[in-house]
Amino acid sequence: MTKSDGGTPRKTDVKVSLMGGHRLDGATLHERTVTASLIGGADVDLTDIDIPDGAELRITKLSLIGGVKLRVRRDVRVEVHGLRLGGVNDGGPSEPGGPTVRIDAWGLLGGVTVHRA
Repeated sequence: MTKSDGGTPRKTDVKVSLMGGHRLDGATLHERTVTASLIGGADVDLTDIDIPDGAELRITKLSLIGGVKLRVRRDVRVEVHGLRLGGVNDGGPSEPGGPTVRIDAWGLLGGVTVHRA
């Protein structure tokens, strides 16, 4: 994850495809990422990066069909927002503090599944 300092604007990564999802890993992500596709989800692996305490990584997923599969460390708090027909599967920490990944998932079909390593 590339973290900007307080004096510079945050960079937003944008990934777009008509059909097919996106595979994202922590080494190539910035603090904000938008992934958009007509059909296809997002497969995000953040197990190889160290998200500082108090930092927030934000991922926005837009698609008609397709969910989000997220892999994070056990200590990372995951917040899921948005509108979709599909549930959220996450048994991780929910207390404030520590590193946070925020998923904004917008679409018709597809849930959000969180795997912890």
